Amino acid sequence: MERIIILLLIGLTAGVFSGVLGIGGGIVIIPLLVYFLGFSQQQAQGTSLGLLLPPIGLLAVINYYKAGFVDMKAAGIMVITFLVGSYLSSLFAIRLDEAITKKIFAVFLLAYSMKLFFGK
Repeated sequence: MERIIILLLIGLTAGVFSGVLGIGGGIVIIPLLVYFLGFSQQQAQGTSLGLLLPPIGLLAVINYYKAGFVDMKAAGIMVITFLVGSYLSSLFAIRLDEAITKKIFAVFLLAYSMKLFFGK
C-alpha cells in the first residue's frame, strides 16, 4: 500500500510540474522513482516512458519492456494522479506571469543539475 501511495504522489508531482513548467518524465519521475522506490536508472526510465506511453514514446517503451525495464503496474498507477495534477496545476500556471514561470523552472533545473553534478 505504501508503494502505491508513493507512486500516486510521484504521478501527482509530475503532473503538477508538467502543468506548471511543461516538464515531467526525465526531470521529475525518474529521479523520484530511483530515490524513493529504489528503481534502477533503466527501470525508472522505462517506467516513466510507460506512464507517458499514451501520448508519446510507444516504440521506446516496447524496447524497454522487452529488456525487462518497465513496471507497467507502477506506470498505470501514476497515470491517474499525473492527469489530475497536470490539469489542476495548468489552471494555476496559465495565470502566472511568464517571468515567474521562467524563474521557477530555472531554480528547479539548477537544483537538479547540482544534485546530478555533485551526487553519486
